Amino acid sequence: MNNTCRFCQTPFMFGGQFRHRSVASVREHVRGMVDRGLRDIRFITPTSLSYGSPGPDPDLGKVEELLAGVKEELPPRGRVFFGSFPSEVRPEHVTPEAMRMLKRYVANDNLIIGAQSGSDKVLAASGRGHDTSPVRDAVRIAVEHGFRPNVDFIFGMPGETEEDQEQSLKLASDLAELGARIHTHTFMPLPGTPWRDAEPAFIPLATMSELDRLAQRGDAYGHWRKQAEHAVRLAETAKAYPRRARRRRTG
Repeated sequence: MNNTCRFCQTPFMFGGQFRHRSVASVREHVRGMVDRGLRDIRFITPTSLSYGSPGPDPDLGKVEELLAGVKEELPPRGRVFFGSFPSEVRPEHVTPEAMRMLKRYVANDNLIIGAQSGSDKVLAASGRGHDTSPVRDAVRIAVEHGFRPNVDFIFGMPGETEEDQEQSLKLASDLAELGARIHTHTFMPLPGTPWRDAEPAFIPLATMSELDRLAQRGDAYGHWRKQAEHAVRLAETAKAYPRRARRRRTG
């Protein structure tokens, strides 16, 4: 069983197991794209450096086989984007070896790194599979190897307190000082997840103001306000259909 974050739909679609296309299949699709005049290749995955691995630890040999194979199919000006949106990198996977390997193949100068919270308590409750310690290391290593880290944070996760939010804001500020940009999100209860019926935590004005200050300094970006509005509507919908919610919990 791989990491199954309680707020994320993707792992629960396939029972918590990775489903990766083979290198041969990817190369075939890339050839088809090149035939149609396309030169930029991107990958959709919530954990890009897990490619080819059956478990939580990366297999960099498999990742390199994929990237090298794709590069062989591309014309001279073709570009590979990997580790940037929409192919996030888990913080514990950001190592000097992994960054050196990516530098040989990718065109992107940024990485999307999932921190999600600065509170170890919230990370444990959400099933992230890591605490805050590898997040700082990941940002330092990425910057040292010439990547701009864009670090995801989710505010308002179930059970989150103001103290937890303060810890997230502190970590976000520290990461910005190291050279990261903070990508801010608000928790939304998504269908098919363990937290589909969970109440979003309250986000007080002090937290909102600090998020605005980070954005005004150019250290943060994101549509967290719009997501907060969606979260309220989703929670109200769940309350309006309690029997349906009970069937989901017991089914």
